[in-house]
Amino acid sequence: MAKPIRVTVWNEFWHENPERHADVKARLANYGFSGERLLNATEGVQSVYPDGMHKVIADHLRAQGFAVRTATLDEPEHGLTETVLDETDVLTWWGHAAHDQVSDEIVERVHERVNMGGMGLIALHSAHYSKIFKKLMGTSCMLKTREADEKERIWVIEQGHPIAAGLPEYFEIPQTEMYGEPFDVPAPDTLVFVSWFQGGEIFRSGCCYHRGRGKVFYFRPGHETLPIYYQPEALTVISNAVRWAAPSGGPELVFGDHPPLEKLD
Repeated sequence: MAKPIRVTVWNEFWHENPERHADVKARLANYGFSGERLLNATEGVQSVYPDGMHKVIADHLRAQGFAVRTATLDEPEHGLTETVLDETDVLTWWGHAAHDQVSDEIVERVHERVNMGGMGLIALHSAHYSKIFKKLMGTSCMLKTREADEKERIWVIEQGHPIAAGLPEYFEIPQTEMYGEPFDVPAPDTLVFVSWFQGGEIFRSGCCYHRGRGKVFYFRPGHETLPIYYQPEALTVISNAVRWAAPSGGPELVFGDHPPLEKLD
């Protein structure tokens, strides 16, 4: 019997955590947030995800048969110790207000596990601007954005891809934050989803990459103030992406001086 895929669900866990609400408000105020928007970014998020987004995602993945643990920013080593990563096949990542608080040492550790160890990485929503995703992409990963709680229609454009399994040809998120092109990332190895927004923009919302031995998937939906990670289609994408990104085996990497395979004259 095959062992279950081991998943670590990583979450910044500041928006949902009352002990961090003052920090979130201070940071977002520097970006021009005020009044109701600041309350929505803290108290509003806590009401939607009282135990954190990681709890909702982890519960779904456990129900799908994965072996799941969670980790958050404020834990020692951000919960991503060498031992934890040794026991992780796929890491999911959500962050927003505190990207700069992630230790460069931990970023290097995760980067090495993806490139050399074959660990999969699923970057969710505002993790497009996380240190680890930017390092893996080698670009700014910037984009256009707007908060207007508008409709998003997500089209499946690679119907035969395993991440699209079980989905209709499109699905809609009734209210979401808009992300718009240009999205400063390398051209995906495979583009699975494209989004259209009520305001008229489009966006590459499901991007697959290979980095060294590892696989990386970026999935756009997941704005913290809205219950997107309760939506069955979004959860289906995440569980499909975990299966796709899990290590698929293959030979160990061998470097350095090497004896000839055949006899040399």
